This record gives sequence, structure tokens and C-alpha cells, in this order.
Amino acid sequence: MKNTGIWLNSKHAYVVHLTNGKEEMESVASNIEFFNRTGTGGSRKKTGATQDISKEKKYLEKSKIQFKAYFKAIATAIEHSDRIVLFGPADIDQKFKKELTENYPAIAQKLLGTVKVDRMSQNEIVALVRDYYLKNQ
Repeated sequence: MKNTGIWLNSKHAYVVHLTNGKEEMESVASNIEFFNRTGTGGSRKKTGATQDISKEKKYLEKSKIQFKAYFKAIATAIEHSDRIVLFGPADIDQKFKKELTENYPAIAQKLLGTVKVDRMSQNEIVALVRDYYLKNQ
């Protein structure tokens, strides 16, 4: 049985596979560009609205495309797993869970749950995944 744990944030994901007592970790980079969306002052029209709105829409659309590509790379890395659990800070794990449900239903069925955790070292991530599956056999 191939048990998998994924610790992810918006910069990268660490995918830990546990198979027959062996641990294997791979890293998936997000390649997401982070844009400074705060106003640069921008010129204003007579109505008082900034002209940066169209730029922001463009950045948001680009960000959505980059997140889709990131989530697809993670889904590819876990498609042969039997059981999956997600770990991570903020709400990125929920976004990935939603992406799995909507676009990768076969993988979503293998999802056991999500667990909120903060920043961790790679060794701590491997230990967390190992401990999770020992407690939830």
C-alpha cells in the first residue's frame, strides 16, 4: 500500500510516499509569481477610480493559471497513491482539496483529510506523515 502525505504552501509542496516501510520524498515547486498588487499611485480618471483595475484582473487571471499548473504537478505526483493526507498552513490545502474534487475525482476519493500545521523542516514533514499513518491505520 502506498500512503502519501503532502505538506504544501504557495511556494512548494513536499510529497512523502510511504511504501512497505520505505520513505521517499519529492519536492514540487509552484513557480507561482507573486505580484505586488498594492497601488503604485496610478493615475486617476475623473470618476476617481484607478486605472490599475485592469492590471489587477490580469494578475489574478495569471495567478489562477499558475495555481492550476502547480496543482496539476502535485496531482501527477500522487496519482498512484492509495491513501492521501494534506498538511499545510493557511488555506492552500483547502484550495488543493477543492481542485482535486473538481478536476481529479479519482484522486479525491483517496483523500483521508487535511491537517493544519505551520512551517516545518523536511525531516519534520517525513516524521509527521509517518506518525499520521501509524495513528490512523
